Amino acid sequence: MLLKLKDVFLNDGSRSEFDYSLPLAELDINGDYPFKSPVRVLATAVNRAGVVELNVKAVFDYTTRCDRCFVPITKPMELSFAHGLATELIDEENDDYIETPDYTLELDDVVISDILLNLPSKMLCKDDCKGLCPKCGKNLNEGDCGCDNETIDSRLEILKQLID
Repeated sequence: MLLKLKDVFLNDGSRSEFDYSLPLAELDINGDYPFKSPVRVLATAVNRAGVVELNVKAVFDYTTRCDRCFVPITKPMELSFAHGLATELIDEENDDYIETPDYTLELDDVVISDILLNLPSKMLCKDDCKGLCPKCGKNLNEGDCGCDNETIDSRLEILKQLID
């Protein structure tokens, strides 16, 4: 969505609000397409004493597999972001502001970047997920598999002597 923010930049106290759906079904993340429904984007651009701030909230369901047990999960997520906007940047390496030289901003690009940067590195079906048995592959959340897990890696055998 292209935001036209000229009125906000030129008038102190001015604000613009935006509410729209962003379809991301085609977004590939590590070979998976986790956005089954559109992302709802709520954004507000406010000019406070000549400084324009963009506040964004993205609400969506994220569908993936648990990183420990590989069970399909869908997690409702709500992420919030804030960015300063400027019509001109003096220092090109300044990451604190987004440059909007013609008073316009392509909000979709900002939202997608913010979502990808703020997704959790691990997605679990539950906090105490036990994962899969390393020998037989059974989901340990469904019960014990009966495998002998007492074998110790030969490289670590010397450490067992410290316990005995």
